[in-house]
Amino acid sequence: MRVVIGITGASGAIYAKRLIEFLHKKHTLFVTISKHAKSIFEYETGVNFFDFIKTKDVEYFDNGDLYSPVASGSFKIDACCIVPCSMKTLSSIANGFSDSLISRCADVAIKEKRKLVVVPRETPFSSIHLENMLKLSNLGVYITVASTAFYNKPQTLEDVVDFVVGRILDNLGIDNSLYKRWEGKNSTNVEL
Repeated sequence: MRVVIGITGASGAIYAKRLIEFLHKKHTLFVTISKHAKSIFEYETGVNFFDFIKTKDVEYFDNGDLYSPVASGSFKIDACCIVPCSMKTLSSIANGFSDSLISRCADVAIKEKRKLVVVPRETPFSSIHLENMLKLSNLGVYITVASTAFYNKPQTLEDVVDFVVGRILDNLGIDNSLYKRWEGKNSTNVEL
């Protein structure tokens, strides 16, 4: 699979890092990152972004490079994932304002009817945020909020991250066993 990963300046760089770690061995990745996300990536993960991607088999494009191949609908990709997705970028995508490579890649995914997953990392959501998410959802975009579950009884931060990344991979149609899936519970054991 050929996947564009856009990383924006919202908190949650650890999700992008883990997603790249999972995908880079078996899939072709094209990565771009916003200016603010570079410093957030280092602050939150303790890792320099460029040092990190040098160790992975990814192709990097500057977020201002609207001449890059991933900015065109004629360049074949299978999916685009914006993780984490800031509310600024979410608004840009929802309103067709392609002022960066990240928002342009999302715009291309929508117009070419390719998979697009956006991972908002904000709380609480304002009505404006929700309206923008609804607009995108109505266009077929996957809105995968960075929200974990606790039925799988996470023990570590990695368990929490892997749950969210596993759900992103599910949206992309990529098999994974990063998290324990719900298998049901015997309702006779539940006290009311």
